[in-house]
Amino acid sequence: MVKTTAKIISLIFHPLFVVSYLLLILFVVNPYLFSIQDAKTQGLVFFSVLALSVGFPLIVILMFKALGMIKSLEMDDPMERIGPLIATGIFYLWLFINIYKNPVMPQAFSVFVLGATIGLFMAFFINNFSKISLHGVGMGGLVTAVFFIRFFYSYNTFVLDIGSWGQYHIHVNVLLFISLFIAGLVGTSRLLLGAHNRSDLYGGFLVGFISQIIAFRFLI
Repeated sequence: MVKTTAKIISLIFHPLFVVSYLLLILFVVNPYLFSIQDAKTQGLVFFSVLALSVGFPLIVILMFKALGMIKSLEMDDPMERIGPLIATGIFYLWLFINIYKNPVMPQAFSVFVLGATIGLFMAFFINNFSKISLHGVGMGGLVTAVFFIRFFYSYNTFVLDIGSWGQYHIHVNVLLFISLFIAGLVGTSRLLLGAHNRSDLYGGFLVGFISQIIAFRFLI
């Protein structure tokens, strides 16, 4: 039961989903950052980001699996990660090029995507010497990005509208606490599954943190 829960948590917070989660957070916390307000157009934007950051990389990974270039989607062998990391990095770079200075997308999201791209290529380099945790990279980037949202891209509070359940004013500090809790939960799950040791996780968190800092300093 514990390992099953750990697998579910690892899947829900897979590093491929982090960029899409950050886009959703920006939409909710500060929709005024976007030049589009209608739900249909926002949906198209989110679908486009999802395709480039999740869909296409996943297709490539499945192709590697079908061709026998990787044994499983877990990619336990660091050498199996090389091709998928390069392919995913290219898709993330393509996404960044498409949104950078695009009037529809806020500068904050460009920072997060560039940070994720830098993190991927840093992980690719480190992977040649150590089995760094990609979940750790994703969570480190998520926490750092939410920190930036809290102090640079929000009004301290936001309104969460859940329909018939009502509207709630929530402080962004709550969101920061939740991101830290999720990062700890994911790290614990990876340890329980035996996928990584503590140094792999700490290294991944550090890479995710540093990559977002570099992107922020470069673009702001």
